[in-house]
Amino acid sequence: MPLALLALAAGAFGIGVTEFVIMGLLIEVGGDLGVSIPAAGLLISGYALGVVVGAPLMTTLTARWPRKTTLLALMAVFTLGNLACALAPDYGTLMAARIVTAFAHGTFFGVGSVVATTLVAPDRKASAIAIMFTGLTVANILGVPLGTWLGQSFGWRSTFYVVTAIGVAAFAIIATLVPADRAAPEQTRLRDDLKVLARPAVLLGLATTVLSWIGVFAAFTYIAPLLTEVAGFDEGSVSPILLVFGAGLVAGNFLGGRLADHRVMSAVLATLATLAAALLVMAFAIHSQIGAIASVFLLGVAGFATVPPLQMWVLNKAEGAGQSLASSFNIAAFNLGNAIGAWLGGAVIAGGFGLAALPYVAALAPLGAFVLALLSRRLETRSAPAAAPLCPQA
Repeated sequence: MPLALLALAAGAFGIGVTEFVIMGLLIEVGGDLGVSIPAAGLLISGYALGVVVGAPLMTTLTARWPRKTTLLALMAVFTLGNLACALAPDYGTLMAARIVTAFAHGTFFGVGSVVATTLVAPDRKASAIAIMFTGLTVANILGVPLGTWLGQSFGWRSTFYVVTAIGVAAFAIIATLVPADRAAPEQTRLRDDLKVLARPAVLLGLATTVLSWIGVFAAFTYIAPLLTEVAGFDEGSVSPILLVFGAGLVAGNFLGGRLADHRVMSAVLATLATLAAALLVMAFAIHSQIGAIASVFLLGVAGFATVPPLQMWVLNKAEGAGQSLASSFNIAAFNLGNAIGAWLGGAVIAGGFGLAALPYVAALAPLGAFVLALLSRRLETRSAPAAAPLCPQA
């Protein structure tokens, strides 16, 4: 694997820390800026909204730029946005800075996925995407806990100053290691790019991504109370168990990439079925402490194993001029799933069903995603005979 993939992973690491570290600093941010914890929690929702809006917007604005230039510009937005977060004098400014920072998120992963696939042989494309996303998984294992400790020890602003420095380093690494585009991006009209998004296979892929991560975040958002109130752990045990979840993310990321290198659609179906099964296992295992730890690891593996196949699926179906836009939309779809999943989990709890019901409800989403993926494969199978005469006979 070329070093350029590590450069993309470095950028993904910084973005991952920015997205998730705020979860561990809500008390510090709320206390310093004089807002409630729920209001501070909206900084997470604001970031997710920024990803959903910013992914198509930034991809469209940079569509005719060389991809390396786009990546560098996005890292500049990311770096300046985090600096603005560190300097924010009030809650409103911090929210605005978080949203601006999020604008870089979707397009970086979308364009980065396309760049990653150009750096390797055709049979390693999904693994290349997985290596880039390794930065995101490492951010969850190391970056977020360290950023949380730093913010709690030296003030939440110190965390954002450090993330700003990470952005500067990532910018320099990408500038040094990522090769310049071999050819200028294909010049197309926005209308033509949007037509790619109207393809049934692409739409089914985006919908499948949303559903799969509704399932992940309906359970994961409330993992701390699940571990303390259902499994019976003390609060001090939550952080070490989350490291187990992070280890599962890394394992699942590489596993999903390797599976998708062989057969993308089969990998999509297999990982979605495994995710649904992992959530159902959690529904039973969460009542035992040993079972809870095992199910948290399994959720991490199954959850992130879906990412490379789903991203590769959309890239394949959007092949052509609109590939970067479709890829960025898929990243937005992951974040939309995150937001809806968190809301769904809260609705289950507020509805009086209890924490123990969360895994059952969460499992319904990847099951729905599995049905959509199966429908897509059947549609492809039906259309295959029309294409057969064009292929050379064996």
